[in-house]
Amino acid sequence: MKKIFIILRFLIILIFVNLMFISKAFGNLDSKVLKFNKWLNLSGYDQYLDKTADPVEILLDRSLCSPRDKWNCISADGKIITAKERKSTPIYPNNLKLKLNRKKNNIAFQQNPNRDTLIYYLWNYAFRNVDNYEIKPSTKPYKFKFNLIDDQFVKKQMKTKGIMSYLYFQEGQILIDEISPKEQLGEFINNETKFYSMSMGKSITSYILGHAICGGYIDGVDARINDWPPIENTLYHNQKLIDFLNMSTGDQKYIDEYLKNDGTFLGDPSYYYEDNSINRTTNHLLKGSVKSKSKYYYNGFMTQIITNYTKYKTGDDYKKLLNEIFVDKVKIKYSIFPNFSNSDEPEENGILHPNLRVSRYDWLRIAKAMMDDYQNDTCVGKYLKEIHKRRVPKNLNKKHMSEPHYNRTKSYGGQFHFDYPGLKDKAVFGMGGYGGRAILIDMENSRIVVLNSLHYNHDKFKYNHKKLLIDPIKNGK
Repeated sequence: MKKIFIILRFLIILIFVNLMFISKAFGNLDSKVLKFNKWLNLSGYDQYLDKTADPVEILLDRSLCSPRDKWNCISADGKIITAKERKSTPIYPNNLKLKLNRKKNNIAFQQNPNRDTLIYYLWNYAFRNVDNYEIKPSTKPYKFKFNLIDDQFVKKQMKTKGIMSYLYFQEGQILIDEISPKEQLGEFINNETKFYSMSMGKSITSYILGHAICGGYIDGVDARINDWPPIENTLYHNQKLIDFLNMSTGDQKYIDEYLKNDGTFLGDPSYYYEDNSINRTTNHLLKGSVKSKSKYYYNGFMTQIITNYTKYKTGDDYKKLLNEIFVDKVKIKYSIFPNFSNSDEPEENGILHPNLRVSRYDWLRIAKAMMDDYQNDTCVGKYLKEIHKRRVPKNLNKKHMSEPHYNRTKSYGGQFHFDYPGLKDKAVFGMGGYGGRAILIDMENSRIVVLNSLHYNHDKFKYNHKKLLIDPIKNGK
């Protein structure tokens, strides 16, 4: 028995050494990095590949994989196994020095990544094929007017920070239009590149809800959610929509957005609502939950509920509504990809996610459509004025003061940030997303800033939010 144990131990060590050798030979072996390498090859970025090495061979048999290992499956003969079908294009290892966040699908906030790592995450957000629904562009997209000025400070910031695109719009014209320089990230970016929304999708969710209200599907922001099975017997049942919009449902005992800089339920720290349906989350952790004091308490689960409740109330008209908004009104030039789920669960369980991928000018088109609604006092414009009027104070404590500066405002309402420092008396609607993504809309003075950033922190990648976001809105150009 002892001999068998020694032999087994030796074999385990041998396998481990072999895997380490393979890992060093091919870089990271998970399937996403392999897809990244394949994209580099197909897109003509051969300078980032080691074509002197043998290409990685991928088998289509998963029978030898451990069911516990989602990404790294290696057979007895040392070859990678994937469940996904792949084309015959050879996959060479990259020659990049990647430092990836293994715990999450994004760059850790505190990280100061090298350019190689930024390239990988740009691909991960913008080019990795994860879309299963497309909002096709308008046949007559809105055409912008340009009166460009040379802003050296913007250019300087884009040379050293994670900013991918910067647009400043004022009184019907684009005055500043910059893309990250080639030596930073510009080599991989053009006007069609899709920038991932992150939490800017919260504001888009609100805008879609406003259209659903104006379309007669929902009574208004004071309508109570008391007709949707996934939240029955939870603290959320029979609460008003405005409380979900304002992140003030009293769910602070159950979820913590700041614990690991993600959505973690306190009852199960390993459980992430973003990876699950509303129904699964409520059944797992929230049955019998009790509402606490209503106050601002930021978390993305609220947005997930709003998104899926809007889908529930609009039913088969939901996709039609999206087309009416983005194609007929916004007049997008390039396709938009909402994050529809691949889940096998029925849609009524709440499987949609509020994130979406949008090109740089189409982000501006969306912001301008909001501003036009507000200024023209349309039904949706009245909705925007209502959520601004009913915003609530953030009253951020020390725990939440880690909120990045581009999002740090005095109040919040309707899934928008309000009352920026120095802009308190202005009707400025703010969208903010992880990585430094930010859009500010001065509804009354016709000024818009659209800043798409890949990474932001309180260190090397902290851009000057005052000069890039606040000052243009406050002073104009």
